[in-house]
Order: sequence, then structure tokens, then C-alpha cells
Amino acid sequence: MDIFVVLLGALEFRIDSISCVPSAPKPKKILALLLLYRNQIVPVSVLVEELWGNRPPASARTTLQTYILTLRKLLQCAKSGGGEHLVTVGSGYILKVPEVAFDLYRFDQLAKQGREAIGQGDDEKGVIALRQALDLYRGQALVDVDAGHLVTAHVTRLEETRLTTLEMCIDAEMRLGRHQELLGELGTLAAHHRFHENLHAQYMRALWRSGRRSCALDVYQRLRRSLATELGMEPAWFVQELQSAILSPSDPESFDCQELPDTGGCTRSAADATAARPASTRTYGTPHPNTSL
Repeated sequence: MDIFVVLLGALEFRIDSISCVPSAPKPKKILALLLLYRNQIVPVSVLVEELWGNRPPASARTTLQTYILTLRKLLQCAKSGGGEHLVTVGSGYILKVPEVAFDLYRFDQLAKQGREAIGQGDDEKGVIALRQALDLYRGQALVDVDAGHLVTAHVTRLEETRLTTLEMCIDAEMRLGRHQELLGELGTLAAHHRFHENLHAQYMRALWRSGRRSCALDVYQRLRRSLATELGMEPAWFVQELQSAILSPSDPESFDCQELPDTGGCTRSAADATAARPASTRTYGTPHPNTSL
């Protein structure tokens, strides 16, 4: 049996090339949550809250059973006996899907290879693995799911994981001297993440090393204005030190990039939480170890 699951983009769940994704929004939301917590029991109460928030209708549990039946029928159509993937356990449901079927599993494996290669000083090998991991993202995770608060939390953290991985990849590429090649990508990232200080610092460094000091200083001023006007903050110390270095007559190659944080701005806490997460947790309420949360 060939099973294929995509979470890093529009939701896909195929068994032997047959789609098992319902078209109706609420059954699709249930499927997304069960896939995010694959091989773990998700209580009925949690599914009800994800569907209707704090004000479920009186018929919520009966309606939920109807949605579960819809999912089981899709699984049975895809493969004889496929309904056995979705099992009732006590007052909850568990969706049994092999980890290797998920694009998220492949992302985690490639990202791990990239981190290990960079840690061993092989930036070229690390960049190849990290770019392959990042290519698995086909837009925002679960972009076509009408997410409740739990799915939204997963999507937010998956985006933070993507950005943290991308920052690591860009740092390695700049060490390989690919500053000019990165300018277009970094410009787009800075425009989409207006308060992300580490991405702006990377963009400033790339411009500076490409001989565009005035453009690098413009990026700093835009970031400073955005932070001051909308958040009442000044740029972080490492961005200010980078600006001072750009203003000085020093050679950009002499600037010590190691002074800059590996994961800055708003991704720092997410990166630290990811690194500190236990290798294996199977109780509901804790993200699955391969959901990069």
C-alpha cells in the first residue's frame, strides 16, 4: 500500500494514488488535526473545540461522528480495508499512518542532514540538504484548511521552523560567497517579514558584501522606522552593530559574522523550543516529534 501525505502546502492524503481528502471544510479540518497528531489519540472534546470553539452546538458530538464516517468512507474507497487506518479508541480517534509517508518527515531528515554537515564545517553539503528540505514547502502549511486554534498553532510553528532553517541555509551560502545570488530572495523575505531582525541583518550583509553600502543602510532605516512606528522599539544590538560596521570604512570581509545570532528576531524562542523538545512524546497535547513544532 502506497501512502503519501502533504502538510507543507495544500493538504494531500493519498492511498495508492487515490485522494482521501474531503472537500467539505470541517471534515478536512478533522483530517488535518488527526494527521498532525498521527498515531496519537485525539480526544473527541478536542476535535469538537477545534471545529466549533468554545460554543459547540448541542448536536456537536453527533455531527462529529458523521464527519468521522465521511473520512472512513474515503479511506475505504481508496483501499479495501483502508478504514482501519482511522480507529476509535475510548473517547477519541487515532489515525495510523507511517511516519515515512509524510513530507514533514522528509523535511526533518533533510534538515537534520544539513545541520550536521554545517556543524562539521561542510557548508556546501549542508546547503544542498537544507535547500532540498525547504523545497518541500509548497506555500504555507495546510494553506487550504479552515484552521481552528490548534491547527493554527501548528501552522505558525511550522512557518517558524521553515524560517529558522532558511536562515541557517542563507548563512552557509554567504560563507560560500553567494551574496549577490541571495539578494533577490532576501529582499522578498525582508518585505514579507518586516519586523524580522535577523533576516534584515542577513540582507544588509549581502548588500554590503555586494558593494551596495547605501542600499544596506536603507534596509536598516526601513527596519528601524517599522519597529519604532509600530512597536515602539529600536533594532536589536546585533543589527545596530552591523549598521555601525557598514558606516565605517572597514572591509565587509573583516566583519565577524559569528557575532550575529544564528536565529534572531522573532524566531529565537521557537528555535530554542524546537531544540529543547524531547525526542519522543506520545501523549496528546504535545506536538509529534516530527511535526517540527
